[in-house]
Amino acid sequence: MSVDRLVTLTLNPAIDLSAATPKLEPLQKLRCTNMRRDPGGGGINVARVIARLGGKVTAIFPSGGISGKLLEQLLRAEGLSQIAVPTQKETREDVTVLEEETGQQYRFVMPGAALSDTEQSVLLEALCDCPADIVVLSGSLPEGVHADVYGQIAETCQAHGQRLVVDSSGPALKAALSHGVFLIKPNARELDALTERTLTTEEDLIAAARAVIAQGGAKFVALTLAERGARLISGNSVLRATAPTVTPLSTVGAGDSFTGGFVWALSRKLDLSQCLRYGVAAGTAALLGHGTELARADDVHRLADAIAVEAN
Repeated sequence: MSVDRLVTLTLNPAIDLSAATPKLEPLQKLRCTNMRRDPGGGGINVARVIARLGGKVTAIFPSGGISGKLLEQLLRAEGLSQIAVPTQKETREDVTVLEEETGQQYRFVMPGAALSDTEQSVLLEALCDCPADIVVLSGSLPEGVHADVYGQIAETCQAHGQRLVVDSSGPALKAALSHGVFLIKPNARELDALTERTLTTEEDLIAAARAVIAQGGAKFVALTLAERGARLISGNSVLRATAPTVTPLSTVGAGDSFTGGFVWALSRKLDLSQCLRYGVAAGTAALLGHGTELARADDVHRLADAIAVEAN
């Protein structure tokens, strides 16, 4: 079976460090356990999930300093194809800490390393030169990168007949929508912000998604609703998938895992109900890992078999 070629672009990658401590207290030395470092950043996480499911994908990202070298090393250890563009500034590190006493997770997200105009140009050239049928833009923008870069990429993908999937928010998402994309993956809060409205019901959310589609911004909207699952919305239909009930160990990377599962199924030319099923399964599977572990393939396939998708 032929499969689509996949590329992800992450403009704001990170090393994700996670650990646990009994209780968070000020002015104390907080002894930590279960420390791990994982490659991070939206598109990198999406690529990692796709690769775990057996898909072939190339991750493109900027890489600077010692932490950038570690990021590249961690990705090589996972066998992930990568194009790392050298940068002057150090790649950021983010920190997630689990407070064992309460089970609460605390996430400390650092600002991304600024990218020069030259570094941005090299990244975009790498994207243009990498053969792809589906391109995934995922994550936030670092300092020095204008939101219009997502619009430029959307325009280029249209010109080359590539399907563009965007998992971002704010001005970057709006810039991509101004040129039209294949699919966006907002959660309810991000759709609120995009439409500048308070969307209180599922009907409101679906109507808002359809307004984006009607304006030519996207062909599909994959709306993620946490424990309620997800909806795949087009101009004339809605697919509904309910998330399986699990006991979450971590919420880090659930949205990226959804995108990875969905795009993996899309690349294998599965129908849209199957794409939604695998998206929800991967997003749910991410909750079963510790810290920043992301979804595991065996969990994804097991959960996908139990997810029903309804259409109206």
